[in-house]
Amino acid sequence: MIDRIVIKNFKSFRNVDLKLGRMNLFIGTNASGKSNFLEALRVLQGIGNGFTISEILDGKPKSDTSEVWEGIRGESTYARFAGTDEASTVDIVAIGTPNGRPQDHWDYKISFSPTYGRVTAERLRLAERVIYNSNSNVLGHPVLPIKYHSGARGRPPQLDFDSSRPVLGQFATTGYAEAKSAALIGSQLANSQRVAPSPPVLQQYSRAHHVKRLGDHGENFAALVRAICQDEQNKDAYLAWLQELRPDEVNDVGTLSGAVGEPLFMLKEGNQVFPAPVLSEGTLRFAAITAAFFQPAMPGIMTIEDIESGIHPTRLRLLIELLRSQSESGDTQVFATTHSPTTLAWIQENEYSTTFVCRRDEETGESTITPLVEVPHFLEVVEKQYSPSELFADGWLEAAL
Repeated sequence: MIDRIVIKNFKSFRNVDLKLGRMNLFIGTNASGKSNFLEALRVLQGIGNGFTISEILDGKPKSDTSEVWEGIRGESTYARFAGTDEASTVDIVAIGTPNGRPQDHWDYKISFSPTYGRVTAERLRLAERVIYNSNSNVLGHPVLPIKYHSGARGRPPQLDFDSSRPVLGQFATTGYAEAKSAALIGSQLANSQRVAPSPPVLQQYSRAHHVKRLGDHGENFAALVRAICQDEQNKDAYLAWLQELRPDEVNDVGTLSGAVGEPLFMLKEGNQVFPAPVLSEGTLRFAAITAAFFQPAMPGIMTIEDIESGIHPTRLRLLIELLRSQSESGDTQVFATTHSPTTLAWIQENEYSTTFVCRRDEETGESTITPLVEVPHFLEVVEKQYSPSELFADGWLEAAL
């Protein structure tokens, strides 16, 4: 779990410092910075995968060892904060705990140049001990010198690493005592899933017959549902959520088979079968997001953009309850964005600290992210019987910042 993240000079963020929880909800108008925050998490995922800086930002084609990696929006050209010069670096700090053990917390920092595709500085700290760190490197130099603090007496030895890719993954392949810890942190960052289901994709037969995880845009959705339905307990739990969406209608969920056995999602109402192509886009999207929480291979981090898309306002409560219950009961940390004031009607008081208001300054282009509890006078106004959803809908939250 990532407990805290600091982002500097990345896209519309000049300086953002957030404490995070199990379920994190980001609200705001269009172009306020919500998607840019999820992009920062994607950068961390690329670091965990061991990609080069250029691959993380600009994308990577499919190879024998990896799937297609989509770069961030705007790629390296727009990765830096607008107005900074080409020599400026992006800084990201992530602080987390592996497997819920606070005593083993880690602190990872990276500085990189989007222009040159090079790491300029990096640091790893385990508990309170620095494992390696560097001073700023010569911009664009192919080698990044690192000081390795082994705990032995004397001057820390210098190690040279390829500056085109983060040191974290390179250090994990060394024989040093802390290499396994570096590998664990890398796998934790890499174990992230973007859930952005596209109804046209969900309407299709799955190419695979069995999968353990949903594709970014809903690829192999039916194959995942087939896997869920093979476990009676998981199927019942999954079906229960779908029945909440369409009460008194849905009585079964499963898949149909194509010519060569390829699966197609279906719902059953009474004795009538409704295959994916005839279902509404909102029903399909809700079914896919819900299925993502019953995957055989659950991610450590899940991001969901615009959770309200295609969902009737009266059913948004279900989405919040789904995100809340599944993030609390499992090991998946959830990050979701929304434009909908209705969504805020269903958050609880203890979630105000991890519900964040994104706002972008029209003059400077800088985005800020503020937890509800730190919005000036928010708690006082809520105590006067004004709900967070009303404050968001009326523009009060944005004006207060």
